[in-house]
Order: sequence, then C-alpha cells, then structure tokens
Amino acid sequence: MNGLIFDIQRFSIHDGPGIRTTVFMKGCPLRCAWCHNPESISDEPQIAVYRHKCIGCGECRSVCSTGALADGPEFIDRSKCRTCGKCAEICPNEAIKLIGLSMTAAEVVDTVMRDAIYYETSGGGVTLSGGEPLRQYEFSLALLGELKKHGLYTAVETCGACSWEKLEAIANLTDLFLYDLKMIDPAGHLRFCGADNSLILDNARRLAAHGSDIIFRVPVIPGCNDSPNDIIAIADFIISLPNTPLIELMPYHRIGRGKYEALGMRFDLTETCEPENVDSIKERLREMGMEVI
Repeated sequence: MNGLIFDIQRFSIHDGPGIRTTVFMKGCPLRCAWCHNPESISDEPQIAVYRHKCIGCGECRSVCSTGALADGPEFIDRSKCRTCGKCAEICPNEAIKLIGLSMTAAEVVDTVMRDAIYYETSGGGVTLSGGEPLRQYEFSLALLGELKKHGLYTAVETCGACSWEKLEAIANLTDLFLYDLKMIDPAGHLRFCGADNSLILDNARRLAAHGSDIIFRVPVIPGCNDSPNDIIAIADFIISLPNTPLIELMPYHRIGRGKYEALGMRFDLTETCEPENVDSIKERLREMGMEVI
C-alpha cells in the first residue's frame, strides 16, 4: 500500500514533544483561505514552478511531450500538463518540482528511523500531518501500526473532518492529537474553510470522551476568526470537554503565499496582515482558565 507524501521534515520541534520527524501527506477536505501548505490540498501530484530560479536553459521544454512548457516554465499551460515529472527531474536549478511522492509505509519508516536516537533522547517521535492524514486513512493506519512496532511516540495533526469510525481506529495507535479548530460559527467555517464544521466539532467531543490526549491548534487570522466572540466561542467549546485539553495559538503568517503562485493557485487573503492581538488573546484565554502553550 502506497501513500502520497509531499514532504518529510526531520528535526521538527513544533509538531509535538521532543525532536520529531513530520510526515506531510497530500489531500485535505477543507479549503481554508489562509492555508500555508496549499500543496497539501490536492489529492494528486502537482507541478510547482519557481520562476525566480529559472535560468532559461530550455531543458524542461526538451522533455515535455505535451507542449505544456512550449513557452517556458514561466508560462506553463497546466491544462496540457500530465504531471509526469520529467521536467522536474531534468531541471538543473530546481525551478520545477514535482509535489507528491508515492511511498510505501515501509519506505517512510526506513526514513524516519534514521533519527531514532534523537527521538529516544528527547522524548520525540513521528507526527503525521498534511493536508489531512485521514484523507489517506488506510495508509495512515498502516504507517502508524508500523511506527508503534518500533515503539515510537506518535502524533497526528487532523482537522477532524472524517468518520468517527476512522478517527477512533487511528486514535488507538496515536499518543497525541494536534486537533485543528478553526472556528465554532458554522457560517464562518463554511465561508472561510469551505465546509460545514458539525462533524469536526462532534469528533472533537468524541475524541475527548475517548480519553485521547489532545492539543487544540487554533489559527489566529485577522478579520476571519480573531474577534472576541470567536475566541470566547472556541474557549467555551474546549472548556466543555473532559479534562479541558490544551490550546495552542497559530498566528497567521505570509510564508505560504509564494507557494500559491508556484502551483498556479489563487490566494485570496492578499490584504491580510499578521495578527497583533495574539498576546491579548492568550491573556483572555488564561483568564477563562485555559492552559495556553
């Protein structure tokens, strides 16, 4: 069984405890307007073109059989591209990249086990992220099973937009969930994330009742979900759960904007700036009795 992976990030310190390896998987059921990993949204491989790296050698045109690169990579015709990846293979300056590599669970395990000593000494492990790992449910289940055979501490970052049956099966192989909670208001969630959030909230309740360790990750996006009412609604929801899980704020940043251009995707939050109210939000959450990390 193969999964579609777009990155394996070693020495990660932001996706769970200790030193970790984060496995990024393609495919996501949401379309969050602020997504900083747009290459994770599609379930299929993609071609990314970094125009500033192109040296104009023409090698990519010589191997493109469909004519998608007839006018050079700067003007790629994506309607003709078959995503074969030959242009990426021959590009001498990595101006073209194929996003999405098919890997077996064993191949991923072989890669992450290279850093086993760091996991052992730091209390780290492996985190599945994306995209949405449960979008590739069978592969994620198989991969987590192999990781547990090696005694690794496992974490899964999820938006919770899947069936409870799948999430419960994953939970039995997961030590920590990083649960992405965008907002509580259903209309706002539909507007900014492209989907209803009733299943997400229901699964959060079930996962907490299941006894899973959870850190809720809340993005702070100016003009989208950072109003006092939004923050209080998120806090009230988390406080209502058993054992009041931790909350981690994820301030909006612009790092991912260039990825949209490289992938030929539209980015809508062009006027959105990084938030200036994160500290005040943290203070408000702590006043409500929450532990913020």
